[in-house]
Amino acid sequence: MVRQLTPDVPTMPTLILTPRYTDDAQALWKAAAGLGWQVERLTSWRVPVPLQALPDPVLYGEALFGPTLAAELGLELLNPAEDWLVRLPFDYRKRAISLSTLGQARKLAAPAFVKPPNDKSFPAAVYRGADLPTEYDDDMPVLVSEVVTWEKEFRCFILDRTLRTWTVYSRAGHLQRDAGFHSTLEEDAQVQEFIARLLADPAVDLPAATVVDIGTIAGLGWACVEQNAAWGAGIYGCDPGQVLAVLQRASIRTITVKNM
Repeated sequence: MVRQLTPDVPTMPTLILTPRYTDDAQALWKAAAGLGWQVERLTSWRVPVPLQALPDPVLYGEALFGPTLAAELGLELLNPAEDWLVRLPFDYRKRAISLSTLGQARKLAAPAFVKPPNDKSFPAAVYRGADLPTEYDDDMPVLVSEVVTWEKEFRCFILDRTLRTWTVYSRAGHLQRDAGFHSTLEEDAQVQEFIARLLADPAVDLPAATVVDIGTIAGLGWACVEQNAAWGAGIYGCDPGQVLAVLQRASIRTITVKNM
């Protein structure tokens, strides 16, 4: 039986974290507590029955378990379309990309960048067809891209087509944690200019809450790396308070409950 949320009883969101401890999860925990949110860390990969009745759960966790946990919480998670990069206007991606299957990719003779569209089933990398993992079915969808060299990459958390927070996370393929995810004022201005142009373009479709990674390709300039689901994306050096605002929209309640 679906129970209705009592409208005159205010509720605060509850951040749901998985059993896996990470720097990102800890940063979000502290930010949520500072905003007056409740925080619950699961002790297993199942949601206890009492938490299934929470009126405003906000999930942050790993892509592998996210959909199962979301279903137990009565949530629908916003995810990018598998062919989003393929449909993105060429001016924003600056490289050839196709949505294929693992079986077709295994027939490729030349090296190509291959990745699953929305999960981390196997590492995204440059492969020759014969070197692709064999433990997955031929009909598994994959994105196949021409090989380019990314000079630097930035993570952007987007809410209602507005940039809420961003950070550099990679330079020449090296994670920037030890450098404090530092970017220059000039780089920040370029990020804002490129992402503003992308977000203002009606030809670019986006969920209400998402993550868009952008960067510079050697010899080609600024381009979109990929889109990621916000509820499972690493925050790196982004403002955790702003990330929480995006996460709250990335978890859509499919049922409503009454406070007990």
